[in-house]
Amino acid sequence: MLGKVVLLSALALINIAFVTAWIRARANVGKVAAPGFYDILIGFVTDFFDTLGIGSFAPTTAIYKLRGTPPDELIPGTLNVGHNAAAITSTVIFVTSVVVEPWLLVCTVGSAALGAWLGAGIVSRLRRERVQLVMGVALLVAAMVFTLTNLGALPGGGMAQGLYGASFAIAVAANFVFGALMSAGIGLYAPCMITLALLGLSPLAAFPIMMGSCGLVQPSSGLRFIATNRFAWTPALGLTLGGVPGVLLAAFVVRHLRMDILRWLVTLVVLYAAFMMFRGYFETMRTRQPSEA
Repeated sequence: MLGKVVLLSALALINIAFVTAWIRARANVGKVAAPGFYDILIGFVTDFFDTLGIGSFAPTTAIYKLRGTPPDELIPGTLNVGHNAAAITSTVIFVTSVVVEPWLLVCTVGSAALGAWLGAGIVSRLRRERVQLVMGVALLVAAMVFTLTNLGALPGGGMAQGLYGASFAIAVAANFVFGALMSAGIGLYAPCMITLALLGLSPLAAFPIMMGSCGLVQPSSGLRFIATNRFAWTPALGLTLGGVPGVLLAAFVVRHLRMDILRWLVTLVVLYAAFMMFRGYFETMRTRQPSEA
């Protein structure tokens, strides 16, 4: 119980700072248009699927690209600011309602936040397409292993509510790496989910760790974008208004799925993430100048 209190207290403090900064920033800008139906719908749909483990940043970016707005340079800030309300909502729901060993939760979430902070400088210098290729291959292999486990061809656990000893250490170390990779635009959900599941953790118990990791990192990033005003106000408000209802509906779905169905959902999510990694890699290589190769 103490572990969850520590995590929720940290989340409360960082989000109080986030909301305070957003309110203060609003006083320094001119008239802001109210979000329209589609702005809110984007938030609802993307955060619904985000809560299922698919992620919200890539789908939202794709939709913005198709609409041609907001400008590309404002998209990262809009995602971090606009999706934050949904992130904290999903974190609170899963942390308080799903059973997972408290100190595993605290240590893995803390290591992701530490990785995002300490690893940002290192990871930001890595070639993004190479990270995408490596992560794509790793996720594809993991999805195959997990599929064989689901079919009973390989032995597997996947029912534990906590990890101990070497498994605990691997989970904490892996989440540090996944947190650092967020600086390179690599989503945390899928690799975190499959790593914990392969270590023997229940797929449902992985959700508080996934949500908590992003719930702590995201408002920290959002604060930087608010301070520099590098986000689009109207789309961000739309994501905020639509995202919370999407999370509430999806959380109900996830918590009431049978465990076997949830395991297959995890596999599909990881396959989707692997596909997105490979697609990003090939798009980058296609547009890269010969001198950059």
